[in-house]
Amino acid sequence: MAADESAPAAVVTAAEIARLAGVTRAAVSNWRRRHPDFPRPAAGTATSPLFALPEVQQWLDRQGKGRETSAEVDLWHELRAQYGDDLLTALGAVGAQLLGTAVEQPLAEPAAAALTAFSAERDAHALYTDLVERCIASTTRSGGEPMTTLALERIVSAFTGPTDDAAGASDRTIGAVYDPACGIGTLLLTAVPGAHRYGQELNPATAAIAEFRARLDGRTATLACGDSLRKDAFPDLRADLVVCEPPVGVADWGRDDLLLDPRWELGVPPRSESELAWVQHCYAHTAPGGRALLVLPSSVAYRRAGRRIRAELVRRGLLASMVALPPGLMSSHSQPVHLWILRRPAQGDPAPTHIRMIDLSTADPDGIGIGVKDCAPTPERIADVPPVDILDDDVDLSPGRYVTPHHGDYPVEYAALRDRVQSLARDLLDLLPELPAGPGRIEAAPLGLGDLVRGGLVGLDGTKPTSRTDQLDTDYLRGFLRSAANTRRSTTASGTLRLNASGAQVPQMDIGRQREYGEAFRRLAAFDELLREAAAIGDRVGALAYDGLTKGALLPPSATSASSGKSESQEAKDQ
Repeated sequence: MAADESAPAAVVTAAEIARLAGVTRAAVSNWRRRHPDFPRPAAGTATSPLFALPEVQQWLDRQGKGRETSAEVDLWHELRAQYGDDLLTALGAVGAQLLGTAVEQPLAEPAAAALTAFSAERDAHALYTDLVERCIASTTRSGGEPMTTLALERIVSAFTGPTDDAAGASDRTIGAVYDPACGIGTLLLTAVPGAHRYGQELNPATAAIAEFRARLDGRTATLACGDSLRKDAFPDLRADLVVCEPPVGVADWGRDDLLLDPRWELGVPPRSESELAWVQHCYAHTAPGGRALLVLPSSVAYRRAGRRIRAELVRRGLLASMVALPPGLMSSHSQPVHLWILRRPAQGDPAPTHIRMIDLSTADPDGIGIGVKDCAPTPERIADVPPVDILDDDVDLSPGRYVTPHHGDYPVEYAALRDRVQSLARDLLDLLPELPAGPGRIEAAPLGLGDLVRGGLVGLDGTKPTSRTDQLDTDYLRGFLRSAANTRRSTTASGTLRLNASGAQVPQMDIGRQREYGEAFRRLAAFDELLREAAAIGDRVGALAYDGLTKGALLPPSATSASSGKSESQEAKDQ
């Protein structure tokens, strides 16, 4: 696909802004909170926003934080211009050119020239790794193709290494690694060094990227295309380590055709439990003495339909550990997930006496996963639970059910959270603009959003309109589209909010007036975002206060202080 006027404007993630400015992602988050004029997201989602690159560069220049774009950034934007959101095809074309392989959609001249320039700075493997990381960080992949995030990969890799026997690891040499839903190969290729890799992937374009990554990294890998559940490409493989982030919530996973499949050692998975089919598939490919690590939605640990299979895992001593991970690790959703660690006992192995439950659900996703010691659960996050304590009517494997929340120093933590609440309150007040009284209506002719889109003045990315002209302010557009009238037009009978471009309207104003409204709307949007953070902090400090008071770790204000305060207040009123 050649570049044309409809190609998306260059956008960057918060991580890419950090690279441009030479700062951390935390610094970018702080800029967004502290600077009302920081560019608003042009696309993406609330949790993974994308920003227009020209706006970001202009803001960085105004702040004295700008730097020249690198060859990597230039190549990335040429790829976006040629392939749009089809970044898988773009990565495939780059890998093919680096390895001299033919593909259906090769790089056009601008992208090919940018790749040549970037190749002069980096070796092929490092170059491709950088592009893959950018693709993973992007939220506008073709078809919303889910990918293993880098933070999740670090955590899974940390738990594949030697830990204690309760976590299901050992010091044995790993000769084979298998991932039956390998995607672009992130877990398969980074789990352990030196092993031969076996991977299967349904999407041929995705499997090609995994193969390119393996070849450029000099790793030995055997990759196959197809559905691992329906058509297993490696039926006789028994791997020392199995890693998998399988697809979730798949209703038609082939159950009717697989009722007598020998992989169902623990029972035929219910139709609604495709994830437990993947659990048993991975376990069937695990060699004696080996282990399997799967990343699954937290609901798989307690859903009623799967309790019989969960009970068999516990009863037979196959479940070594459950790790509750924090939200924000998945590319396709923001819900928390669990890491299931299974073991296949070798001959002569003693029967396990407990299952290790680890609760990292409240940990910072960006701060864990560099190694097992960093993931590492402090003692209060761990509970070694005898199987008999799990085998009740629910067979709930959620670590939070067994790990008792603990706060090391209630007074210190409470004081810090209280200070944060005070700081947030000040920031919220600063962001909330003073809005003087108006005449009660806006005397301006309406502009139809559909007309603006058809005229090429506005681009739509889902529900996020973006101005394509200097005569329209993006925040002015988005602000007025949140009016009660436009919201009613865009709300379906089922209550779902979808932008109705044909019916939405905004008032016609000169650009100066638009920017005045846009500034107010920007501050309100920042206020909304900070208010959500304040709500989360409020939940934490409230829970901590209740827990601390009821445990005796915190005390209420003394009666003397309370009465003294009341007297002083009364005296002030009397005066």
